[in-house]
Amino acid sequence: MKKIEAIIKPFKLEEVKEALAEVGIQGMTVTEVKGFGRQKGHTEIYRGSEYTVDFLPKVKIEIIVDDEQAPTVSEAIVKSANTGKIGDGKVFISPVEEAIRIRTGETGSSAVAVN
Repeated sequence: MKKIEAIIKPFKLEEVKEALAEVGIQGMTVTEVKGFGRQKGHTEIYRGSEYTVDFLPKVKIEIIVDDEQAPTVSEAIVKSANTGKIGDGKVFISPVEEAIRIRTGETGSSAVAVN
């Protein structure tokens, strides 16, 4: 199994969710996060004072899939989250050693399958 973590722009979430549904992904975890990379934040003016916003709002999506699904899922995320501008985000793919469904005790791929 693989864990796919994607950090994307918040307004792209719905588009990414739809693209993932098209490739058969029914479950995911979504977290609102803040961060920066090359984008390095930006400067804003509030009540006449200029200040720097270092951490920009992002959305983190986490999905566990079978090894064979990882390329298809990551490609769907990259295509749907791409704006062509700096700060589009990143996709990370990591191995998952084991998964256990708490309710039933199922392990492995059957623990993450949405039935």
